[in-house]
Amino acid sequence: MPNFKSPKADLRSKYKKVLEISIVLSLAFMVLAFKFFPDFTVEAAQFEAPQDLLTVEDIQQTKQENRPPPPPKPPIPIEAPSDNALDDIELSDTDLDETEVINEPPPPPKEETTTKKVVEEEPVYFVAVEDMPEPIGGIGAIQSKIVYPEIAKRAGVEGRVYVLAFVDEQGDVTKAQVIKGIGAGCDEAALEAVKKTKFKPGKQRGKPVKVQVSIPVMFRLQ
Repeated sequence: MPNFKSPKADLRSKYKKVLEISIVLSLAFMVLAFKFFPDFTVEAAQFEAPQDLLTVEDIQQTKQENRPPPPPKPPIPIEAPSDNALDDIELSDTDLDETEVINEPPPPPKEETTTKKVVEEEPVYFVAVEDMPEPIGGIGAIQSKIVYPEIAKRAGVEGRVYVLAFVDEQGDVTKAQVIKGIGAGCDEAALEAVKKTKFKPGKQRGKPVKVQVSIPVMFRLQ
């Protein structure tokens, strides 16, 4: 590849010459300096540090006065037992008789048999069986037993109350609770109507069982 750089702008071409001239000049300067300038000595500077003057004072020794010791505490009077009191004390014989027969202690009294409290287990009610319990006479039998609360009538409260009824093997409602109510006394009226209703018991494999069933009770103003 041809070199298009100008020889005047090429600094590397004069690098050798400049280096040789600078070395010669520096050597000449060193020779002239050693030849024409006389030797000189550096006088050591002497520094005198200021000395602190310490004055020694005589300290008088204090004499410790010999104080008398504190008076002793008065003795606490202790009442000594009188001779009459010592005569009343009787010392029992502490010697053990190896031949003495020791009777066995009486047996502890028999504790009276306490009546055990029988904890009745809460009966288990099925949620779903083959034949679910049904109110005898249908839902109309429950509706006929409802007493519409006066407060609900005046307030115009209408709606449906869902009651969870627990029906045993005989078809009786053992307990009931409101799942979803509308208030204004309608919830209590629905519970009373469901509890008074006789059910056909639920059956599982042809056998009456305890079942819990949800009953909708309707409240509507005519």
